[in-house]
Amino acid sequence: MRDGETIEALLSRVTLKDRQAFDTLYSHTSSKLFGVTLRILHDRQEAEEALQECFIKIWRKADSYAVSKASGMSWLMAIARNTAIDRLRKRREATGDGESEKYLEDERPSPEDSAVLTGEVNRLHECLETLDADRADVIRQAFLGGLKYQQLADMTRRPLGTIKSMVRRGLMALKECIEAEPEKAK
Repeated sequence: MRDGETIEALLSRVTLKDRQAFDTLYSHTSSKLFGVTLRILHDRQEAEEALQECFIKIWRKADSYAVSKASGMSWLMAIARNTAIDRLRKRREATGDGESEKYLEDERPSPEDSAVLTGEVNRLHECLETLDADRADVIRQAFLGGLKYQQLADMTRRPLGTIKSMVRRGLMALKECIEAEPEKAK
């Protein structure tokens, strides 16, 4: 990719229907996305068709990409994975048997997917450490512990509005931290 041009930057340009950005995005991500579709479908021709569908979806839905939810590559991989799984389901419905069901059994991420997810999880934890302890704890309880705002308010003996404000400000700080370049190892 050109200097400073990230997948996220390309996606934002694709949102504006920039064909050059789309071509660049395709050339830098298609091999990885093809690997995702092939691993799921186990058929080269069908994986190529799924990849084509995937890029049509990316062109049409680039504006639904949200940096705060996932990295650009994770978002693209999710589209590729979902497109391939949809094709498997259609194949199963067309054949009327469970033959393609065996391909859906192993839902574990690939080593590459695991590496991407591990990096994102590590980055999230690094950023949580930058928050003050109370705010970080409330966010962990809400999003990792599954507690609702009212439960957090009751548990911490704070007003509901305060809890909502803590979470909102904490999420904004997390987003800012995650989007920032991580410090280079010395």
